[in-house]
Amino acid sequence: MRITVVGDVLLDVDLSGEATRLCPDAPVPVVDVSDVRRRAGGAGLVARMLARDGHRVTLVTVLSDDDASLELEGALAGVHVVSGPSGARTPVKTRVRAGRQPVVRVDEGCGRPEVPAATAGMLRALERAEAIVVADYGRGVAANQEIRDLLAARAGDIPIVWDPHPSGAAPVPGVAVVTPNLSEAAKAAGSGTVDSGAGTPAAVAAVGQTLLDRWQSQAVLVTMGEQGGTLSQRDTSPLAIPAPATEVTDPCGAGDRLAASLAVHLAEGRSLSDAAELAINEAAAFLGAGGVASLPDRHRPVWHHSREEDALDLARRVRANGGTVVATGGCFDLLHAGHARTLAAARDLGDCLIVCLNSDESVRRIKGEQRPIVSQQDRAELLLALECVDAVLVFGEDTPEACLETLRPDVWVKGGDYRASELPEAGLVESWGGRCMTVPFHQARSTSVLADALAKVS
Repeated sequence: MRITVVGDVLLDVDLSGEATRLCPDAPVPVVDVSDVRRRAGGAGLVARMLARDGHRVTLVTVLSDDDASLELEGALAGVHVVSGPSGARTPVKTRVRAGRQPVVRVDEGCGRPEVPAATAGMLRALERAEAIVVADYGRGVAANQEIRDLLAARAGDIPIVWDPHPSGAAPVPGVAVVTPNLSEAAKAAGSGTVDSGAGTPAAVAAVGQTLLDRWQSQAVLVTMGEQGGTLSQRDTSPLAIPAPATEVTDPCGAGDRLAASLAVHLAEGRSLSDAAELAINEAAAFLGAGGVASLPDRHRPVWHHSREEDALDLARRVRANGGTVVATGGCFDLLHAGHARTLAAARDLGDCLIVCLNSDESVRRIKGEQRPIVSQQDRAELLLALECVDAVLVFGEDTPEACLETLRPDVWVKGGDYRASELPEAGLVESWGGRCMTVPFHQARSTSVLADALAKVS
């Protein structure tokens, strides 16, 4: 699914370790840091969540030219970023954790900047969007008038989910749903009857109705943490949606997860009530799994191997660290731009990409005695030269079933215009809990076309 995220980005830094003693200078814990992770936050976090879910994501934002922005660019690998200049420092939020317990957060460069300008590229990306998440973190992207006018114009055509911020801009009229938490909703409504920790169902529903009238959105979903949420729609009674019981150590990122899930389910054609229920459950599951602390940082493992035992060892190591093993297969004779695009899209679906490569004998049986044009050793070397390929596994059979049975990837990817369920390997992959996915196939670029061209030249 193609989803566009528009909003402010920031750099999240997590310092994690153990606290076994107090500082001698003051009664505060000393955290021995053993792990440092840097991740995209704000709208960048929403985009990365959607990309990890397998969607094609475009992020419309502004970036600075400082070191933190360079970190952000690395953290947003796999996301198509369309950005303009921010004119301000990149905000950095550093969280210190002892075990799973947050200790302190330190903010840098988080003062309110001027509203940034929108580039032509940013506006074009919004014009082409099929579904939009507005992740407003109060730093001006959602306040830009050109962006607001375009979002208002598109609100009647596509689902737009608006995740507001207390210091951000008001949502534009007509969006599908606005998702404030209870504290944000009470502040926006100017209500003293509810706060961040309490509120009767009737009071919360009244706040939702006030915001529905004020913002002129199609719906308002007021989220209340472990109490779930209340969905207010026009000409419909407010709907209380409970959240499943979940052990939460850090609620950070729950709103981002909820907004991302809502956009996906609305784009799938689900009703607002069904989409809201699914999103609340998925946000709870995200927190139960550890929240943002469970997300990988920007660093991809680099595992360039070509021997079978190396590819299998890579898969074991990635799984042992909780990662997702992605595999694809083919002959890859005369590597071309279509291959590169397909492989890059496949790599973005997980934490490593292993290419199952037909051997020379296999290619001859399938393609004829004149193929392959390039030997399997050279084909493997060319594939491994691509940053998106982590390992190559050569197989000699005509089909990859035996190779897949040995490798057992979490995701099997093929390029094509057919459904993933139609792949001949679908049943085998699903037998161990894996899933099949397809990525765009570029018709104008093929090995056969290149081979015919070479034959004419020679």
